[in-house]
Amino acid sequence: MQEREVINLLKNQFNFNSESISGIKIFVKELINANKKHNFISKSTENVIWHRHVLDSAQLVKFIDFSKGSLSDLGSGAGFPGLILAIFSKNRDFHVKLYEKSPVKRAFLNNLSEKLSINVEILGNVYEDFIYTDYIVSRAFKKLEAIIQVSREIAKKSHKLIILKGQNAQKDLKKAFNKEKYDYKLENSITDEDSKIIIVDFKK
Repeated sequence: MQEREVINLLKNQFNFNSESISGIKIFVKELINANKKHNFISKSTENVIWHRHVLDSAQLVKFIDFSKGSLSDLGSGAGFPGLILAIFSKNRDFHVKLYEKSPVKRAFLNNLSEKLSINVEILGNVYEDFIYTDYIVSRAFKKLEAIIQVSREIAKKSHKLIILKGQNAQKDLKKAFNKEKYDYKLENSITDEDSKIIIVDFKK
């Protein structure tokens, strides 16, 4: 699925407006350019960046209420999914935090957020902070068990944990919930029939 097809999906199925699409185009251009030096994403995925990275991240808007609250992206990397969600958000009061330990990636995210004038805060080590947030998202941060542990330990209010996971999602869930059970649901990923979106409700 190429750029034009993905953009049509973003507009028609996920309600991205023209301003958001323009922001994503700038994001993609800057990322491809930065990737020549830093290898932020696998070189093999550059040609399918709109499907593999942008759409994969953008599909999460279905599970988030942007009218109120805040969101934290653990291990944001080059900005997936957190920066895509921040670009989508039309509510300036909906606060997005991107946690990324790499100074080089943080610098990229800071420069890009300034260029796009979007409401995000870029932070370093997630373990150095307590999170008061309504949503925690993660795409390629750590194993599911570790993400759940981080979510339980540093999040100081009830929240939804939304994780993009590959074909081992069900197996990972069983292992992660071996000792404690949580309310969760599995949603199919639009970008890969074997991948899942795990949504866990944490109550404080």
